[in-house]
Amino acid sequence: MKRIIVLLSFLMLTAALPGQSQNSWSLKQCLDYGLQHYGTVRLAEYQKLTADQQARQALGLYLPQVSGTGNFIDNIKLQTSVIPAGIFGPEPTRIAFGQKYQTNMSATATQAIYDQSLLLGLKANKPNQQLAELNTRQTKEEIIYNITSNYYQVYVAQQQIGLLRDNLQRTQQVLDILKLQRDNGVIQPVDYTNTEVTYNNTSSQLSLAENDLNLALNRLKYQMGLSQEQQLILPDSMQLGQVPPVETMQFDVHNLASYQQAETNLALQRLQLSRIRAGYQPTLSASASYGTLAFANDFGGAFRNFNSFGSIGVTLKVPIFDGLQRDAQVKQQKLTVLTQEEQQKLNASAYQLQFNNSQSQMQRAQATVQNDQRTVQQAQEVYNVTTLQYKQGVKGLTDLINADNQYRQSQSNYINSLINFYQARLDLEQSQGTLLTFYNQL
Repeated sequence: MKRIIVLLSFLMLTAALPGQSQNSWSLKQCLDYGLQHYGTVRLAEYQKLTADQQARQALGLYLPQVSGTGNFIDNIKLQTSVIPAGIFGPEPTRIAFGQKYQTNMSATATQAIYDQSLLLGLKANKPNQQLAELNTRQTKEEIIYNITSNYYQVYVAQQQIGLLRDNLQRTQQVLDILKLQRDNGVIQPVDYTNTEVTYNNTSSQLSLAENDLNLALNRLKYQMGLSQEQQLILPDSMQLGQVPPVETMQFDVHNLASYQQAETNLALQRLQLSRIRAGYQPTLSASASYGTLAFANDFGGAFRNFNSFGSIGVTLKVPIFDGLQRDAQVKQQKLTVLTQEEQQKLNASAYQLQFNNSQSQMQRAQATVQNDQRTVQQAQEVYNVTTLQYKQGVKGLTDLINADNQYRQSQSNYINSLINFYQARLDLEQSQGTLLTFYNQL
């Protein structure tokens, strides 16, 4: 599947380490750090290890089960039995059976020979492990998406600050000219005051933009798993070249980790249905036991003169009637499977819609950013020419203010279209399940 070719070149500097805060961090470096240090990555790895241990546990149910027991009994008072009269005499006879001390040690082993429910449980190991791997992939994609989105926001905030500083500088130059004209009586004081108000408003906007930049940097640090005290510097330039048109792409819902997760869960539910049905089948198991037993009236004798015993056998268990409980369980599980199958169809349609919308937004964003980029250049040319003509006395102050306002508005439009373009590209990568590819190609 062809990817959208977007000519976004990032300023790549020396690899930035936590202890080298004087270097700027490229997007790739931020992503590398986040994929290693953000907490959800470790949580996903723990879930994967848990799935591995669950697979071992399921296998262990079909392996031999061996247990050993041992006990020592001190019969403080032996139980007596009564022998009816006429056997050993005319009166009933009371006799105590057994001896004071008793030692018993034994070992028992069981082995399942046929149990369809356990066999189906073994088949669930692979889907469980696949589910854990998909969860790890989805976690990484979420980290890539969040870091990239915040990285773009920081970059755009930096560009906005740069434009506002440029506006302040230009406005200050105009104020210097107007001050001389005001002092010489060429213009009215109100003309100077109006421009001074514009300067103050721009200064306030710059202060807000700098605060927004700090907030965006803090969010980016959090998404990376970077300490808030750690300094984070991004490149000042991330050049946007000529953006080619979006190529038509084929959407495949099976590329999405979320869809694959739902498919795997559906497979597990179908296995569970088979396991419930397997409860109707007989089970066969083998068992063996061996032990020793010693009796004595003195303490020391309880640990000598052991008598061995042992046995082997097989057990066949055939379910006959359970009050229709299992039948109810089967029907419940069937409904669960049907529900998830219908939900998958809805999910597939929703993912297709998301992709189509993302592709349309990307096309619009590309066209808008190209247009706004040209408009900024044109507005700057108009402003430069108008400024020169104003100094020469050809244009009036109103013309200069209009040109400046148009230039400022075109800059603001370009900043907004720039962030929309970056976000649209990121959303398109997410909608087609290629965020990891996007990361690997940085």
